[in-house]
Amino acid sequence: MPEAVTRCNYFHRFLTRGKMGGLLLILLTLITTGCATPSAPGPEPVLSTSGGSGTAQMLRTEIQSWLGTPHRMGGLSRRGIDCSGLVVVLYEDLFDMRLPRTTTALMHKGRRVERHDLTAGDLVFFKPATKFHHVGIYLGQGEFVHTSTRYGVMLSRINDDFWRQCYLTSRRLL
Repeated sequence: MPEAVTRCNYFHRFLTRGKMGGLLLILLTLITTGCATPSAPGPEPVLSTSGGSGTAQMLRTEIQSWLGTPHRMGGLSRRGIDCSGLVVVLYEDLFDMRLPRTTTALMHKGRRVERHDLTAGDLVFFKPATKFHHVGIYLGQGEFVHTSTRYGVMLSRINDDFWRQCYLTSRRLL
């Protein structure tokens, strides 16, 4: 054991000696610890598929494989997708419904539903501080799935301060 400590101390002194040694130490640290992006705020994105309506179960099962997919404006695949693209793909795959591609056009589909009457599958629309509208799919139990520019496909809670303040409307298509 003392020999291992001696080797470790020797290696550390080698790496920290001079500018090149410091650079090597940083590189070695990055390689051994890996790079990680911060996770989305809130609970782990593991979805329960038990309980709830059949629509909720179908959505939650399908969404499992989409969580973490990066945001890409105009994207429609697991390599990258935007908020309206996620709605279009999920509705086509799960409900065989072809929907318009833009968030603004989606706001005119179906019928308006009050926030307190939301059910799984309803579209929820927001107007964040940016100039663009945002859409997600309500899953029940206060959760909705959407695509964040920072975290990709993720779950959020509709009653969180941010989403509550920029909530715009909801539409029922099913």
